[in-house]
Amino acid sequence: MALKLVYETHSITVDNEAGIATGWLPGELSERGRAEAAKLGVRRRDVDVVYASDLRRAVQTAEIAFQLGRKAGAGKEIRLDRRLRECDYGACNGRPVGEVAPLRSRHIDTPWPGGQSYRQVVAETAAFLRDVTEEWQGRTVLLIAHSANRWALQNLFDGEPLEKLVDAPFEWRPGWEWEREG
Repeated sequence: MALKLVYETHSITVDNEAGIATGWLPGELSERGRAEAAKLGVRRRDVDVVYASDLRRAVQTAEIAFQLGRKAGAGKEIRLDRRLRECDYGACNGRPVGEVAPLRSRHIDTPWPGGQSYRQVVAETAAFLRDVTEEWQGRTVLLIAHSANRWALQNLFDGEPLEKLVDAPFEWRPGWEWEREG
């Protein structure tokens, strides 16, 4: 039986609205982000478990969607995993997106100064997937994480080159889904 993996981006943050590349900083959901997180709990109420990045914005998204209040998604187990963190931009954490985005393709294999590379994010995501696939075979797992993790999943599952992914414009949608055999 295959593992069904569902990926959702954390909800909109104050930094997103201000054009800030948060990186490994915690971030905080905006009012709009909190409303979107509540919708996520309804949209994904049938998952078996929720894994989220341990960065605050992903944790808030998971908590609002699956633990707070009495809504359709309430009561799901949420597991935090640091391997689902956004790429660490090092010295560029918290810098304007307009400064960070044009530099992404330089950091596919070369770490950001004081940070990590996108290839390192792929390695962390692959290690996470090995563990989750073993534990949740035949079940549906939801990941709440960041753009770099989605790129890692698209690279690992679909063979999309990171060089293409890091420069593509972000287009939000209500999740991405893959299946993975043990």
